Amino acid sequence: MDVTPQQPPESPHSTEPPLEPPETGPAPPVPASPDPSPAELPPLSLRTTLRRAAMGAVAVAVLVTGAVVAVPDDEKKSAPPPAPGPVSRALKARDMGSPASLSDLTALIGDRQQWVGAHPSDAPSWALLGTAYVEWGQRSADAAYYVRAEQALKRSLDIQPGENGNTAAWVGLATLANARHDFVTAKKWGETVRARQPKQWNVYPALIDAYNGLGDYKSANTAVEKFTALHSGAPALIRTAQKYRDLGRREVAQADAQAAADRATTPAQKAECLHLLGELAWERGQPDKAVAQYSAALRTDRAHPSLAGRARALVALGRTDEAERDYKAALANLPRPEYMLELGELYESLGRDEDARSQYAQLGETLARDDGEGVDNATLRGRFEIDHGDPAAAVKLLKAEWDRSHRSAAVADALGWALHRSGDSSSALQYATRAVATDGRNAAYVSHLGAIQQALKEYGPARRNLAEALLINPHFSPLESPAAQKALDSLGGPPEGGPPEGGPPEGGPQGLAPAKPQPASPAPGRR
Repeated sequence: MDVTPQQPPESPHSTEPPLEPPETGPAPPVPASPDPSPAELPPLSLRTTLRRAAMGAVAVAVLVTGAVVAVPDDEKKSAPPPAPGPVSRALKARDMGSPASLSDLTALIGDRQQWVGAHPSDAPSWALLGTAYVEWGQRSADAAYYVRAEQALKRSLDIQPGENGNTAAWVGLATLANARHDFVTAKKWGETVRARQPKQWNVYPALIDAYNGLGDYKSANTAVEKFTALHSGAPALIRTAQKYRDLGRREVAQADAQAAADRATTPAQKAECLHLLGELAWERGQPDKAVAQYSAALRTDRAHPSLAGRARALVALGRTDEAERDYKAALANLPRPEYMLELGELYESLGRDEDARSQYAQLGETLARDDGEGVDNATLRGRFEIDHGDPAAAVKLLKAEWDRSHRSAAVADALGWALHRSGDSSSALQYATRAVATDGRNAAYVSHLGAIQQALKEYGPARRNLAEALLINPHFSPLESPAAQKALDSLGGPPEGGPPEGGPPEGGPQGLAPAKPQPASPAPGRR
């Protein structure tokens, strides 16, 4: 899959310097052996198949030319150190805890496929191949690679169980579970490794992601502290920045993210830091600075997925033509479902209902395909149902997430909002309050809490939270920001001297009815 951001022609009204036309992005190598095995790549999308057809002959020629000479399996020979080049660079990035460039990751996958084809008893190489498949699946938004990753990792453990020292495969399974949003399983594998090898630094990123997904922020912070004690440099600083971001301390997060960018040693690592700086600027209501950081990330590493972030910031600046351009380019190369939802909501905010419906239909197809590959997208599906489908269905879906211990601030916010939109604002309040208690600088969370308080006639807190949300980020959503402003306007200003504690403004809210279930739109296929 080509995951290099494609830069369309610049809008005539753009003030952003155009990016140069990107080079063709790398595609994973074609397996040398025609026989099915876990080393082969999974079934490919039509888009990838068409692209691979043009490259297949070259890729196979490269693989055959560079094939490793087979040795008897009973020697169980480990892979020799790679010669200087893309494979060694990818391994160095792995050892640093940093992302490899896509071209280097491609070379690593092809190298390990070739090696395990000739040395099927090499457990470490199977583990490395499986982990590389996970990374490619994440960075290409193609969940089909997770199936092959699972096969390769299990093959590694069949050859050498984790109890016999193959903790790399266990770490790979934890990373795979996180990629599928199965945070309970990720926690299980990560804690198993930590119990045996507490100083194995590369297990801590998987544990951090698992704890965050479960809403166990105390354990996540402890894991970050352990990781930074065992590892240093940009990866440690990025994790620290993300910790403070999750806790709503974005100014501190920005300082750490900038320090990470200053210490980055590769373009892919630098782009990761610049992207995080863009996210932080966007969340603080600084879309112009966000555009600059996202653009810098794309100039540093053309394969970095910053186009959708830049599109979001361009919407806030009123540059919707450019935003649509970036969203389309992002989706052409990296069809993540969250991008589809964002573009659909942009269309809806512009009154382009037919385009919005088409985008939501594509979202449904993508979610259904991910379901078949074992990916849990319940939170994103719930977010769609709340505002564009059936809020009652969203409540059922998100309660199931909550019951399986997925209790992050994102799930708490979504469940609270779903309950409110389905008419149960009383039950919604505890979840919305929990989300804001975790991250009180997330404009969407604070706005949702304010709307729920308004429905419960808690007008003073409602006014404060709605105003605070719009102060944090006045354009946090093309649909919800105007609704929050309308709700705030309906509450009016507090009476002279301030309202009674918890009391309504003089005359009460103006012209707003309690939240009601929304009429259903064509919805993505449900789990």
